[in-house]
Amino acid sequence: MLKLLALLILLLVPSLAVLGVDISQHFATSTYSCFKNNNYHYVIIRGYCSYGGVDTNAVSNLNNARSAGLTTDIYMFPCRGKSANAQVDQMISAISGNLYGTVWVDVETNPSSGCGWGSDHAANCNYLTEIVNRIKSHGKNVGIYSSQYMWSSIMGSQKACAGLSAHPLWYAHYDKSPSFSDFVGFGGWTKPHMKQYEGDVTMCSAGVDKNYHA
Repeated sequence: MLKLLALLILLLVPSLAVLGVDISQHFATSTYSCFKNNNYHYVIIRGYCSYGGVDTNAVSNLNNARSAGLTTDIYMFPCRGKSANAQVDQMISAISGNLYGTVWVDVETNPSSGCGWGSDHAANCNYLTEIVNRIKSHGKNVGIYSSQYMWSSIMGSQKACAGLSAHPLWYAHYDKSPSFSDFVGFGGWTKPHMKQYEGDVTMCSAGVDKNYHA
């Protein structure tokens, strides 16, 4: 009986997994329909670019993805050298709030000139907190995208800036496994919301990253 129960659990667990993609280029509705036909149910679209400007493709991408029946979020890649509040306000005013659910703030090395995270870890934490609070002040849900390595590098340690752990975590670990079995806590998070498990892959002739949440 116990073996049968265990087998049933194993059969049911995969069906609970929800797969999605994140993108940074413009795609037609047909591409998003292809994603859905491949059993990917949500898409996270770049709303704000690393150089400190709204992604001009964001609104069109969101409309196309929603037309294909996908759930949509956006991500913000902030420029550390510019005002946190001004960047959030610019993004929020340019992209209608009814086109997406959550804003995911990208916390990783920024290659754009003048936009990299500084060496003052406490100031980096304060800056990120300012962004999060500003997004919330607009009535939008907010989450954090990062990895254990990036968080430690930018915030100073794995345990730093734990005050933001009340918000959902989308973490990156390219082990090609759509599961949370690899997760190691950081930044105060003891469990994740979502995982980016494979990056820079081609699907439906489009460049995407693959994501999972339970």
